[in-house]
Amino acid sequence: MEPLSVFVTTYNNARTLDACLESVKWADEIVLLDSGSQDATLEIAQRYGCRIFQHAFLGYGPQKQSALEKTSHRWVLLLDADEMLSPEAAEEIRRLMAAGPKADGYTLPRREQMFWRMGDPRARMNHFLRLFDKTRGRIGDMPIHAAPEVAGRIERLEHPFYHFGETSIHVKVDKVNGYSTGLVADKQAKGRRANPWIMLVYPPVFFLRSYVFKRNYRNGWAGFIASVVMAFYAFLKYAKLYEAEQFARHGDRLMPPGAPPMPGPPEIKG
Repeated sequence: MEPLSVFVTTYNNARTLDACLESVKWADEIVLLDSGSQDATLEIAQRYGCRIFQHAFLGYGPQKQSALEKTSHRWVLLLDADEMLSPEAAEEIRRLMAAGPKADGYTLPRREQMFWRMGDPRARMNHFLRLFDKTRGRIGDMPIHAAPEVAGRIERLEHPFYHFGETSIHVKVDKVNGYSTGLVADKQAKGRRANPWIMLVYPPVFFLRSYVFKRNYRNGWAGFIASVVMAFYAFLKYAKLYEAEQFARHGDRLMPPGAPPMPGPPEIKG
């Protein structure tokens, strides 16, 4: 039997944390790294016997990497505080740990909350690498969508885990606004230049991919709305990159004399 550590990072996640931890309470260890919660997050974690650590937020990737480094066992499972394993996924992982994993990492399909409903299981789900041998992997350094990276063979598990992060259109739009800002510096560091034509072409393509090819039409109007918002996200990523280049190029030269100082594009702070 291969022992398993689960690691979770938190900040004011009392609404969803109980469901998250309940779904993995059978694990040999749960490590929870908190960045200063002021709600009942830590009380919930104590009820489940978590190994609790606290320090200031380091950024999405570094915070998860710090939590990973605090785990005791070789095999680890990453869950966000607004996620939970389905009973079927939990049983599948337990059987895998009992038999002994043959790969170096495993992806699981994620079934998304879509505002007022859960996503239809017939829609195409994205697969995420969450279960892995930590001697073969680490958390990547993407500024927003930080995820495990494993050197070795990756296989897929069948059963899904659930994500409860997008509880309303307001929340989803806030997320894509923040994420798209956070990705500007990463694109610039990688030498990506703004191409305004991408703003025109890419969002409709992204909508078709989401709504038709990923079968979000099976989620009714919620699927249509989510696909439109994601197309807007695709637009924002390149629009903000273009905006940052214009600020750098023009400064306040295009403003009238006596105008207030230009603040420039906002920065994301963890």
